[in-house]
Amino acid sequence: MATLPESVGMSAAGAVGPAGAPYPVVVVDEGGRVVELNDAASALLPAARIQEPLSSPAWLASAHHAAEHREASGEVGDRYFSAQRSSLADGGTAWWLVDETAYRSVAAELATERERTRFLAEASSALLASLNLDRCMEVTAALAAAHLADAALVIAPTRARKLPVVVCDHLGQLSRATVSSKPEAVLGLAEALRGFPPVPSRWIDPATAPDWLVPEGFGEVGSLAITPLPGHGVPAGALILLRRARQTSFTASEEAFAGLFAARAGAAMSAARLYAEQNVVADTLVRALLPPALHQVEGVEFAGGYRASVETELIGGDFYDVHPPGEDCPETLAVLGDVAGKGLEAAVLTGKIRNTLHALLPMADDHARMLRRLNNAMRGSDRVRFATLVLASVRREDRDVLLRLTSAGHPVPLIVRRDGRVEEADTEGTLIGVLPTISSRTTHVRLAPGETCLLYTDGVTEARGGPVGDVMFGEQRLKRALAECAGIPAAAVVERVQMLTDEWIGEGRHDDIAVLAVTAPRGAHLSAVDGTTRGRYTT
Repeated sequence: MATLPESVGMSAAGAVGPAGAPYPVVVVDEGGRVVELNDAASALLPAARIQEPLSSPAWLASAHHAAEHREASGEVGDRYFSAQRSSLADGGTAWWLVDETAYRSVAAELATERERTRFLAEASSALLASLNLDRCMEVTAALAAAHLADAALVIAPTRARKLPVVVCDHLGQLSRATVSSKPEAVLGLAEALRGFPPVPSRWIDPATAPDWLVPEGFGEVGSLAITPLPGHGVPAGALILLRRARQTSFTASEEAFAGLFAARAGAAMSAARLYAEQNVVADTLVRALLPPALHQVEGVEFAGGYRASVETELIGGDFYDVHPPGEDCPETLAVLGDVAGKGLEAAVLTGKIRNTLHALLPMADDHARMLRRLNNAMRGSDRVRFATLVLASVRREDRDVLLRLTSAGHPVPLIVRRDGRVEEADTEGTLIGVLPTISSRTTHVRLAPGETCLLYTDGVTEARGGPVGDVMFGEQRLKRALAECAGIPAAAVVERVQMLTDEWIGEGRHDDIAVLAVTAPRGAHLSAVDGTTRGRYTT
């Protein structure tokens, strides 16, 4: 509230007099009658009369009769005034009136802007709380209906024939729908969906709104506004605001404020849409990089297990594959490898190696040649990365299983015999991707029924944990565990190794872990028709 300068207050005591005051002044005697009005007061209060009781404006008369009130305020016509009381020497009172219309207008605008700023901050937090597009659309519609209009619709752009719409009605109820109507049926909607400023709301006739745009039970539409939802470089959709007939139309200021809100909503929706698209791409790539589900191939049991170094990731640098025999490869080829590094970057290189090995399947009868070609392919890339792996060519011979094993810088496979003995396969070689030439030695192994060949990465033997928490699982501990796996199926061997390493690691950190078991089934094998499914066994 404005206050009077001290000099003006002194004039009320008679030094200058009301006539010279820059404000309207009303002087009232002890009996409550008006005894003096300066020119400004006479123009402002035409109903006031000299020697008549002060009665207009009512708020001033009321304040005068309540002697304890030193200040008062109220409307005079279309303007707003504050009044301050000054006591005169003769017992009378002078009321000084100060026009506060402009001040109150500015204060109201400031309060409105503060409230809008607060709302935009809260809206941003609510919108960014979720990267789910459907949730962002619902939050946008709910906030718009609560703070900008009586009801709101959020429409997302789509290539389909039907428009996806989220509606928040006048009761605050959210609903979803798809609309067959074309955007051109609503004036300005097509432009908004393309990211262009639509026709101003004051030019849109609410009577032209189609039925699907008006929530059930809403009543007559008084005004309608459409604004685009700008995204990150592309339109994120459109926001439609509806007010009932009894409400005033949208002002230019309200439309501008709706645009500020729409900018935040559009950014959130665009981020959610981008996140969803990236998730689809990532899921597709992850599925392609995940180790395959293994089963029986040509009467031989295969089972695999994998655990990434980071619990929140599904893929890493360890891998295994089993390629059934084909025209170019008469034997089943099993591969287990370990790429340097962890996480997604290692998984990408893993995918390249797996694809290269698949392309080299016609050379699977010569492991050394296959490894040389893989080494050349890896050294031809711009980044120096290396890998270790084991190749195992597998075929059934009567009840036994014959393997050709070749290690390329990898831990040697372990053979579990029926009597519980655990042997190391006699193979070794150079790691892949570093040296211009590599060497390798292939060994042949025969598995009798119930015997298993285990391929594993160093994530098993180098897993740290145990009672102290920093002791490696080690090869000897692995061999002792395998000695108890004689005669059991491949899947049980893998499960046993995984269980023991998981218990050993506990909550500690670890490298990627992969194991692959190749087992000669016990008993006579009756193959299924297609030769690849589990089939039946007889003893």
